[in-house]
Amino acid sequence: MRQVFTIFCTALLCLPVSAACAEDHQNLKAFPPAKQGGLRYVLQLPHKERDEEGNFRVEIFVGKDMLTDGVNQVRLGATIEARPLEGWGFTYYEVTSFGPAASTLMAVPPGTPRSKQFVSTSKMIPYNSRIPVVIYVPKDGNVRYRIWTAPEKTEAVPEG
Repeated sequence: MRQVFTIFCTALLCLPVSAACAEDHQNLKAFPPAKQGGLRYVLQLPHKERDEEGNFRVEIFVGKDMLTDGVNQVRLGATIEARPLEGWGFTYYEVTSFGPAASTLMAVPPGTPRSKQFVSTSKMIPYNSRIPVVIYVPKDGNVRYRIWTAPEKTEAVPEG
């Protein structure tokens, strides 16, 4: 019980900090709040100079935690759509609903325990640290991301 209370208190302390960081961004007020039955996630990317940003991409994962067999690969049926924010020139991303999950059909050994796994679909987007990345998802959804980077040096391809 004490451990649950500690986790709860820690979560409460983190909420105002993360909300304050998101709300501090000057361009965030342009984005509307989430519709009823949905959530708005805001990602503020680490600052990069304009000439550096071409070497980076952001992969957004939208999904939810599901029980899986731990053997088969599972993908969530969803589409992450880029939409323009009218009058601002910004883009936001939206998933209106989650479809059924698709899975490979490998045989599962008897007695294999089910495991909780983040099942998602993804979209690669350009890196832009000057405006927040805003993603709207259904209320049972969750968002994760990863930053991809390329080396500055390019390699020549031989003629052939």
